[in-house]
Amino acid sequence: MELHTIGIDLGKTVFHLVGLNLRGEVLVRKKVSRKQLLQFTANLHVDLIGMEACGGAHFLGRALREQGHEVRLMPAQYVKPYVKTNKNDYIDAEAIAEAVARPTMRFVPIKTDDQLDMQSLHRVRECWVMRRTAIVNQIRGLLFERGITLRKGRRHVDGALPDILEDADSKLSGALRVLLAQLKLELDQMAIRIDEADAVLNKTAHENEACQRLVAIPGIGPITATALIAAIGNGAAFRKGREFAAWMGVVPREHSTGGKQKLLGISNMGTPT
Repeated sequence: MELHTIGIDLGKTVFHLVGLNLRGEVLVRKKVSRKQLLQFTANLHVDLIGMEACGGAHFLGRALREQGHEVRLMPAQYVKPYVKTNKNDYIDAEAIAEAVARPTMRFVPIKTDDQLDMQSLHRVRECWVMRRTAIVNQIRGLLFERGITLRKGRRHVDGALPDILEDADSKLSGALRVLLAQLKLELDQMAIRIDEADAVLNKTAHENEACQRLVAIPGIGPITATALIAAIGNGAAFRKGREFAAWMGVVPREHSTGGKQKLLGISNMGTPT
């Protein structure tokens, strides 16, 4: 049995794979667990294995590469046009197997452990920043209900809240003072966690040569530099700067027809770092 391409539809514990020959005919349909998948591919000869770039794809891609296979990841939106009729796991896997063999398909580089670690840190840090902003807004909202207004911005809350809690004339109930004190404690904890994450990012940017080159560009600091390296690695997936700009979404949308070019506003539809 000569397989040309295999498409794997990823799941949490169950994976569906479809194998095609050179003529695009389906030769294999299997439903396997993660362990069974790696056992099946260990002694399998196949030209190309394709998967959608989603959660767990980078780990599995590295595991399959260690077995000697050529593995490529694709954005899910580029696979969708190859889905025939209705949708199920086997149809999705077959579409992946067809899409991965297209010569003009765009692929996602498989990330290293270091890239995934850095990307995880950025995502957790972003959650902490969002939570800190939510706490600030909640404190301002609770005080506004009691007739006390604070200016926008975390520094105004940090500066005014201790005096408000100590002011006996503010007519705040004991229960509300306890809630505000707890929110202030959580706000301080969020600030410590964010500062610790920033320290790790600064250290990484200082030790990484690619980050140092990025930091040398005006307007780019350690956070942007490390996020960029975590997302694209060495940038080899882009042939030129325009492709990188399109990936970032800082290019105009286009709606051209009849030989007349019509450019619209910046789309901001790219992949955020």
